Amino acid sequence: MLAELLFFLLLGILAGTFTGLMPGIHINLIGALLVSASASFLFFMPSLYFVVFITSMAITHTFVDFIPSVFLGCPDTDTELSILPGHELLKEGKGHAAVLLTAYGGLAAIILTMILAFPLILLVKKIYPLIQIFIPWILIFVSLIMIFSEKKKFSSLLVYSLAGILGLIVLNLENLNQPLLPLLTGLFGASNLLLSIKTKTQIPEQTLEQEKTSFKKPLLGALIASPLCGFLPGLGSGQAAILGNTISKTDRKGFLVLMGATNTLVMAFSFMSLYAILKTRTGAAAAIKGLIGIPSEKILVLILIVVLISGIISFFLTKKISVFFSKKINKINYTKLSIFTLAVLIAVVFLISGFLGLLAFAISAFTGVYCISLGVRRTQMMGCLLLPTIVLYLV
Repeated sequence: MLAELLFFLLLGILAGTFTGLMPGIHINLIGALLVSASASFLFFMPSLYFVVFITSMAITHTFVDFIPSVFLGCPDTDTELSILPGHELLKEGKGHAAVLLTAYGGLAAIILTMILAFPLILLVKKIYPLIQIFIPWILIFVSLIMIFSEKKKFSSLLVYSLAGILGLIVLNLENLNQPLLPLLTGLFGASNLLLSIKTKTQIPEQTLEQEKTSFKKPLLGALIASPLCGFLPGLGSGQAAILGNTISKTDRKGFLVLMGATNTLVMAFSFMSLYAILKTRTGAAAAIKGLIGIPSEKILVLILIVVLISGIISFFLTKKISVFFSKKINKINYTKLSIFTLAVLIAVVFLISGFLGLLAFAISAFTGVYCISLGVRRTQMMGCLLLPTIVLYLV
């Protein structure tokens, strides 16, 4: 059985690498397909193997998905905030350094997870019942922090509101499959690609030098904010990064470390959330619940072991892939690459979400372009998830 578990762990790492590198292909989609398959033609296989596969895939994804975010400007739902500092370093020939900073943050997150897992579980079990009624107000508080931390407060409010209204509309469309795909891919991916095509971005030759930065502030911010976002609905690694940076202010290099750490911590904490409060906060945790229900303590220990092993392997894998991208990216016509990536996104959205998804994608993309033009942080566009969650709890 140990050999089979190891096989599915490695298979999950391979799948997470694929989902991390491929724009628009998210682990939530793979997880949903796997749950369906396990109930039909894969029913004869032990569900525990699929739990190991999903866990390793999810953790690997949190490391690798920064590569297209930095080099292609095409983020996943959890890496949209890394576009600006990552692209700044890319244009300075330091794209590899940007990816490495996120990878080191992710590796530190793995270590922190191993140390804090069970103390946090005990703490959350005690305090979660007391704060459930305050969840919408906590989300409103987070939104206000996001908006009023900007210099252009009115523009920030406008962007948050536009994205929030768009989110309310798209997420409530009937017959729209996987609504998050066109919504987030349009707002954060296509908008950035359209601007790259318009400005004819030129990528300089990349170096493999590493950038030095202090890890204390970004890890402190990630450690304080990530548990909150890992256990509350509507809050992901993007919001954790905003809160973490507000709590412990850092520079652009530190922010990339913060993003890498929060991305991995929020995913790891979502598995603990399933065990501690019986709630799913990520698609990966939802897939595990669909396979085995609420995990026992023994299975949780297995999940944490898989998190540790896949996290360490993913760190070195991310470094290797980033070196490859660094050597090749300046030899490619970036405008043509952006057009090709945009075409791939359109194809993926159409195949998964249909014509209605394409319409939502197009509206989201042009909304994103307009919001970016107002000169506020793109984090404000996360109102597309926060506002619908707040409305859901208040109505």
